[in-house]
Amino acid sequence: MQTITFIGNGNMALSIAKGLRESYKIEVVGRSFEKLEKFEKELGVNIEKSLLDGFNIEQKTVLFCVKPSNVEEVASILTGRARVIYSVLAGTTLKRLREHLNPYAVVRCMPNLAASVGKSMTTLTGDEIYKEEAKELLGTIGTTLWLGSEKELDIATALAGSGPAYLALIAEALADGAVKEGMKRADAMDVMRGLFDGFGKLIQDIHPALLKDAVMSPGGTTAAGYGALEEGGTRAACIHAIEKAHKRAKELS
Repeated sequence: MQTITFIGNGNMALSIAKGLRESYKIEVVGRSFEKLEKFEKELGVNIEKSLLDGFNIEQKTVLFCVKPSNVEEVASILTGRARVIYSVLAGTTLKRLREHLNPYAVVRCMPNLAASVGKSMTTLTGDEIYKEEAKELLGTIGTTLWLGSEKELDIATALAGSGPAYLALIAEALADGAVKEGMKRADAMDVMRGLFDGFGKLIQDIHPALLKDAVMSPGGTTAAGYGALEEGGTRAACIHAIEKAHKRAKELS
């Protein structure tokens, strides 16, 4: 069974490890054994645990999950040269990773929060020789898409990486609207969750515009509500959100 070495033991590392634990041996490297033991307990399987200082990554398959601001510091205390580094660091370029970590190969990965339930939309780019391995590895936590450039990955970060927060805002707002009209909060939340569950399946095969047209009959309730969303600038705000998040991703790089 192949070993995957996690450098970093935060929430994203744990989410990805949950997807990999059935098919790979997990090794986790962090700053304290206490946190590593907590990681192991939450993961629910035995892992190899090591401290970061002086850890040798020679020929290892590494999932790099530290904070972007800590790249240089962490790189300075690791030894050896990794076979390949899969980095989940937002805004951290392939060039920066190569300069500081000197791996034989590197792939940038952008999973999202749904990794914890095996439904991440993960985008990838980097050394093409590892394209298929990357898709198989990250495919354990959901859907993958290999992109042709880092620019596209930064845009995907704004869409899929940050997207759960945008959808959470919309979900909460829709439930608030139902409560405002007189529905009990618990019932509104149940209806909203059912809505998102069904919509998630429909959107896989049907274009958003066609879904909208199928629901919106002339002069009906949906048309009235949809008009209110347009009056509120919902479409423009969503487009602007992607623009601002993409800009921030470029600033981080």
